[in-house]
Amino acid sequence: MTTSSSSRLSLLPAALVAVGLAVGGALIGNGFSRFRTADRVVTVKGVAEREAKADLAIWPLRLVVTDDDLGRANAALERNVLQVREFLRAQGFDSTGTEITVQDFRVEDARTMGGYNNTARYIIRQTLVVRSTDVDRVQGASQRVPELVRNGVVLSSGQEYGGGGPTFVFTKLNDLKPTMIAEATARAREGAEQFAKDAASSLSGIRSASQGVFEILPRDQAMGITEESQIIKKVRVVTTVVYGLAR
Repeated sequence: MTTSSSSRLSLLPAALVAVGLAVGGALIGNGFSRFRTADRVVTVKGVAEREAKADLAIWPLRLVVTDDDLGRANAALERNVLQVREFLRAQGFDSTGTEITVQDFRVEDARTMGGYNNTARYIIRQTLVVRSTDVDRVQGASQRVPELVRNGVVLSSGQEYGGGGPTFVFTKLNDLKPTMIAEATARAREGAEQFAKDAASSLSGIRSASQGVFEILPRDQAMGITEESQIIKKVRVVTTVVYGLAR
C-alpha cells in the first residue's frame, strides 16, 4: 500500500465522525425547534365575582357575674339569663325553641387562682347562642344590645371572648360554583384570544387548566372590617388556563 493510500484511509474515520457530528447536530437542532414549536403557549387567568347574602347568623351572648357569695352570683346569673331571653323574645326570636341555646357554664374561684386580693371571689360565666337563618333580625337585635347593659346585664367582650357580635355565614357556595367556574373560564379564553390576535396567531386548544380556591371576602374591604361581620359578602374564584398557540 502506498503512502498516499494509507493517508487517505487514516483520514476516513475522522471524516465519518465529522459527518456524524454534523448530522447529529442537525437532528438536535430540529429537535429543539420542534420543542419550541410545541412550547408555544399562553397562560391566562379568568376571574369571576359575585355578591352573596349570608343565610345563617350565629350570635353568642356571653354573660358574666361576680360576687363573693356563690349563691348570690348564681342567682344573679339566672336573672340575667331570663332578661336576655326576654330581650330576644321581644326582638321576635323563639326563646324556648332551637334558635336559642345555653352553653359553656363555668364557675371560677379567684382564691384558687391567686387573684382574690382586689376582685370578687366567684366568677360565673354562661353563653346564650342565637342561631338563626333570619340574618336581618339578628343584625337588628345586635344593634340594641345597649338596652341589656342599661338593665344591668354584663356581657363579656374583648380578645378572650371574641368581638361579641354576630357571625354571618354564607352556606350556599355550591349553588354558585358551576356558573362562576364557567364565567371565569370564559373570561380566561377571552384573554387568550386577544393575546393570540395581537401575536398574529390562533389558539390550538387547552393544554392544561386549574381552578383556584373559592374565596368568600367582605364586600367592603377596609381596615377592621371582617368577612364574618358582614351580611353581604363577595365570592371570588380565579381559573388558570394554558392554551396552545398555532403558527
